[in-house]
Amino acid sequence: MIGHEVSHGFDDQGSKYDADGNLNMWWTPEDRAQFDERASCVINQFNDYEVLPGLKIKGQRTIGENIGDLGGLNVAYTALMSDLSGKPAPGKIDGFTPEQRFFLGWAQVWAAKATPEGLRLQVETDPHAWARWRVDGPLSNMPEFAKAWGCKLGDKMVREKPCVIW
Repeated sequence: MIGHEVSHGFDDQGSKYDADGNLNMWWTPEDRAQFDERASCVINQFNDYEVLPGLKIKGQRTIGENIGDLGGLNVAYTALMSDLSGKPAPGKIDGFTPEQRFFLGWAQVWAAKATPEGLRLQVETDPHAWARWRVDGPLSNMPEFAKAWGCKLGDKMVREKPCVIW
């Protein structure tokens, strides 16, 4: 979660505020154009998620949070791998590797239930994607996830062209 929040400093909104918190775009126009191009991948990805029949996530509305999730997961996973580096490999727990447990932990954070009315309200008003897609969305962009679970190209959780922001 900390990585998610830090990522906001480098997303569509964080780019508008300088190091002192003043409203001051600190990216070059080229930086912003490259970011927008990469962000469009995430927007299109989430636009395709159908929450209920005929009701899809609004990728433009949820882009900041979706990028925060993707960035935060990448930072946290990198930190985990850095911490484990040079140490004896931890064993499995309950049959799961440390990498698998990392991704299971992310998924467990978002375990939730909602009524159809609640889902509709969230899609129409909330800048956060529904819980299921906060799991499936960013993880399907991470080759580390696919490797940990033995997923292959063509599997549901492996995107043919993963979205990469940074």
